[in-house]
Amino acid sequence: MSVSHSSRLNKGVREQYMKLPQAGMVQVTYVWIDGTGEGVRCKTKTLDYEPKSIEEVPEWNFDGSSTYQAEGSNSDMYLVPVQMFRDPFCLDPNKLVMCEVLKYNRKAAETNLRHTCRQIMDMVADQHPWFGMEQEYTLLGINGHPYGWPENGFPGPQGPYYCGVGADKVYGRDIVECHYKACLYAGIKICGTNAEVMPSQWEFQVGPCEGIDMGDHLWMARFILHRVCEDFGVVATLDPKPMTGNWNGAGCHTNYSTEDMRKEGGLKHIEDAIEKLGKRHDYHICVYDPRGGKDNSRRLTGQHETSSIHEFSAGVANRGASIRIPRQVGQEGFGYFEDRRPAANCDPYAVTEALARTTLLNETGSETKDYSKN
Repeated sequence: MSVSHSSRLNKGVREQYMKLPQAGMVQVTYVWIDGTGEGVRCKTKTLDYEPKSIEEVPEWNFDGSSTYQAEGSNSDMYLVPVQMFRDPFCLDPNKLVMCEVLKYNRKAAETNLRHTCRQIMDMVADQHPWFGMEQEYTLLGINGHPYGWPENGFPGPQGPYYCGVGADKVYGRDIVECHYKACLYAGIKICGTNAEVMPSQWEFQVGPCEGIDMGDHLWMARFILHRVCEDFGVVATLDPKPMTGNWNGAGCHTNYSTEDMRKEGGLKHIEDAIEKLGKRHDYHICVYDPRGGKDNSRRLTGQHETSSIHEFSAGVANRGASIRIPRQVGQEGFGYFEDRRPAANCDPYAVTEALARTTLLNETGSETKDYSKN
């Protein structure tokens, strides 16, 4: 198997040092989104106290010229802590902290999509939008080939792998189970996991989360996934179509509801929201991957359980539609719906903000409204 050199280091030796007491000091690892809009970065500082709330974690800075976020001549950028989690790698009392990135002038960095998402979520807070996102990903060897696949060939066709059991059907379960436990320890609202349709492809689900919490929890769950994979010497890719040909792509299906949708008679509100989404399909496609729809164009072909990127569709229990209404919701008349269009590498802040803008603020067209000017 093609695994990284660092994963072969003696972990028993590491464990000896990890057990050492910290003399009352606390390690706080700051996590942020880099200039690609997909990658996460981190660095750690020592505090002489254990922060009990996010307000007790100080701002910090970093070199934005090394993260595709600034020029070398003006490279300092600010890390503003926004959500705190327990650290599953260094354990209590140490912390992981999700951060927003601000430029030298205190304005949001270009890939800081949380900034406007928070504004929108504050505006619609009285409608209590809930989200649950299904994060698909693919495990790769350090050589870029899917983990567990034959070195010079392909595994058998899709069919036995989804929710599979057995060494000939499942690759990398150790990674998945470690990630799950690490997320639970951290306080991530992870609610499930399963093997996916393509071998070495997996999914975990986060939610339900209300408002801005969805993006915070999913981004930190992604960070933890990459760190767990680092220990095992493999790579987790969020590429929406990691393997060309007759293989499923990877999405980030987003389940969504408001308080009205969850009440008796909520199906009418679900249908109204879907009608609004259908009139704004192009806008949503543009924000559902980091490259304005180019990544999703490789995935949303109308095959492999996807809708066509060029058409909007909705249906009950239809996994080939843009929007799926679960059968139970159709029968009971209330609940939620699933937007199947977001790509695996989407920014959850962008996706949840777009859903709120279209369905709750009734925005239309391809432009978004700047409410800070009101």
